[in-house]
Amino acid sequence: MSQPEIFPVKIIGHIHTEFATKFGVPRQSGLAPDLMAKIVFEPEYRNADALRGLQDYSHLWLIWQFSRAVRSTWSPTVRPPRLGGNTRMGVFATRSPFRPNAIGLSSVELDHVEAATPEGPVIWVRGADLMDGTPILDIKPYLPFTDSHPNAKAGFTRHTGGHRLAVEYAPGLWEKVPCEKREALTQVLAQDPRPAYQDDPGRVYGMEFAGFEVHFTVHEGLLRVTGVENCGKI
Repeated sequence: MSQPEIFPVKIIGHIHTEFATKFGVPRQSGLAPDLMAKIVFEPEYRNADALRGLQDYSHLWLIWQFSRAVRSTWSPTVRPPRLGGNTRMGVFATRSPFRPNAIGLSSVELDHVEAATPEGPVIWVRGADLMDGTPILDIKPYLPFTDSHPNAKAGFTRHTGGHRLAVEYAPGLWEKVPCEKREALTQVLAQDPRPAYQDDPGRVYGMEFAGFEVHFTVHEGLLRVTGVENCGKI
């Protein structure tokens, strides 16, 4: 019996994060473990029974849609930003959003479940690498005895995964960031949000984080925050 070429996928909810735009979103999940995010279900799936037993796990898999990267066509090769944007790799050898199906996969830490809120049951997670409002397609428990492979090969990412910057704040700017968001912001900045092909020490970069516009420069491995302004969105 032939299988249909298309089968329906339903959006079960949306995730709410600190990132209103793509710039600054961690390149992989778990790189900024203090980042908190909330998953709110669509009305059809606001059933606490669907979350029964979830609190017994420490980590989850999120299956989601690259909603800002949906295209009608695809390319067999892409240009990973960590390779400078010039080297082409096979799309299936990367986690690029530009895929035949715009589907993402992230491993996150389960912080807690709220069974009863005005939005129904919600899930709080740490370390998500998603933009605010990203559609969630499914949630599955992470199973360490089968999902963890410490000796797995990292491909071309073995040369880029450990990249970190030192982060410092100009006087008075650390205090402008709410206490509960400071560590998460610093973790995000330490990952170096810039595209790999941009390395101008005189350039001032800007990113939105938690309702703030954060400006910074990067020179010789040091990221210096030069401005923190309220965007009026919090």
